[in-house]
Amino acid sequence: MPNSFLPDRPRIILAEGGMETSFIFDEGFELPFFSSITLLREQSGVDALNAYYARHIDLARRAGTGLILDTPTWRASADWGDRLGYSRVALRAENARSAQMLSAIKTAHSTDATPILVNGCIGPRGDGYQPGDIMSPEAAEAYHDEQVAVLCNAGVDLIGAITLTNVSEAIGIARSARRHGRPCVISFTVETDGRLPTGQSLGDAINEVDQATDKSPAFFMINCAHPSHFIHVLDERAAWTGRLGGLRANASCKSHAELDASDTLDRGDPAALAIAYADISRRFPAMRVFGGCCGTDLRHVEAIASAVLDQPTDLLEPANP
Repeated sequence: MPNSFLPDRPRIILAEGGMETSFIFDEGFELPFFSSITLLREQSGVDALNAYYARHIDLARRAGTGLILDTPTWRASADWGDRLGYSRVALRAENARSAQMLSAIKTAHSTDATPILVNGCIGPRGDGYQPGDIMSPEAAEAYHDEQVAVLCNAGVDLIGAITLTNVSEAIGIARSARRHGRPCVISFTVETDGRLPTGQSLGDAINEVDQATDKSPAFFMINCAHPSHFIHVLDERAAWTGRLGGLRANASCKSHAELDASDTLDRGDPAALAIAYADISRRFPAMRVFGGCCGTDLRHVEAIASAVLDQPTDLLEPANP
């Protein structure tokens, strides 16, 4: 079963919204190179991370779902560490520290009713919108293995690679996670035509990764695109859609090029986004993990939870003191 490492109950597992856009646009933090690992440099950043995670835990409890929390390490691999001014030793230490922080949060707050999993978050070596110079699967495994190893040794429950633009990098990360004994989730970015930035179809990409890794990824996800960009390529009759276990969509209907050129954050329509999630959840019951990506925040995730669970939104709102 593609979701076998997830708890059997509850069926729905929430994920976070867009971490980086939330901290930049909602909380006023400057994140060099869009890297949340830099929040660990100051106590104010650590406090903000803890508060951010606490809000998502509270939502999962109110909704009666499980929860996957990401380490703030999407841009904390070697090349990004060089740009951010970290030594290799310091970068490994910060990756480990972030995983240990979340493991402590899990120990303190995970329950049978609201199980929490810690996701060791891995991002692409390059840009999340452009494939750039594509590595071989072997080179990708060698590049990402250091970060994967540190996160696994620090106690994460899974390795989640998000905003991947090409198959070779996905194969390399999946192989690394398997060698380190952790389940791996591969999440691809797609363009407005539902294809990867390389032009490859989503179905072909999933099949290629599975063939190259003996189906080692626990499941696949789609992220960093609006449902209107990919809903037309999802076919219930296609075998590859059975490998989709979750969704973390953008709030905005804009293309990646339009988002890159924008100076403001497009938060889209949370209600319409939630309706699209509910439709996808009904059509593809193997999907269990639902969160957001760029432009989404707790309000979007709350609306998504309400729609997917078919519960009135006010049931998820905090009770009056």
